Amino acid sequence: MTDNYLDVHIDADVAVLTLNRPAKLNALDVATRVLLAQTIRRFGTGELVRGIVLTGAGRAFSAGEDLQTLPATYDEIREAFATFHDITRAILETRIPVVAAVNGIAVGGASELTLCCDSRIGSSDAEYFQPENHRGIIISNASSFLMGRLVGNHAMRIILGSHRIGANEALRIGLLDEIVAPETLVDRAAEVVRQWNSDPRITALHLGLLRPRPEDIEAAFAREDDAARRSWESGAFSEGIERFWTSKNATPSAPA
Repeated sequence: MTDNYLDVHIDADVAVLTLNRPAKLNALDVATRVLLAQTIRRFGTGELVRGIVLTGAGRAFSAGEDLQTLPATYDEIREAFATFHDITRAILETRIPVVAAVNGIAVGGASELTLCCDSRIGSSDAEYFQPENHRGIIISNASSFLMGRLVGNHAMRIILGSHRIGANEALRIGLLDEIVAPETLVDRAAEVVRQWNSDPRITALHLGLLRPRPEDIEAAFAREDDAARRSWESGAFSEGIERFWTSKNATPSAPA
């Protein structure tokens, strides 16, 4: 039986979705990714709540994909990409604001998931980390489009340099919209949702105007899928994951 690593709490009129696997830094397995997309769609109609807050339990937002084993085929990689892409798609299809409450480190695919949210509010512990370029992995979640849309030329050094971006720098370059105390993070995110969605009829229309166009997102997905295929065929993907596991075994505290 698959464990459920997603907690759902309704705070008055806001759905708070918490990635809850703190022992693994909230690493996202396939089942959790599928459930997260389904849950976002369930609340995203606006019939039950005025908005969604996405956050993590413990000291991490999420360590990204749960890399338990080496993929044996490109089809396994494609499945992993598809489940991440579908969360991005689900968020952008909602008729209500979606706010990422970044409570700690956000790695790889999880970092990228925040890029399609309507706002990113961080605690002082928030940190972004895109390690893919040094692991043979390709960025996903339409981040090839969304990262540059948010931070402009900073996207190149974030992706290619794979260095960690602390809360203050993330705020300076536009990855975060504001920083608040850790104990007020989720409450502040819910407050933003309520402020923004005073009239759901109008807010839904503005979200449709301000969010990226679906065709741009789908084109980014296609480019990322093609790049992932080429990474696999070149052998870079397998070699990068093997290096990751060697490093992880040497330093058990590394993100999953």
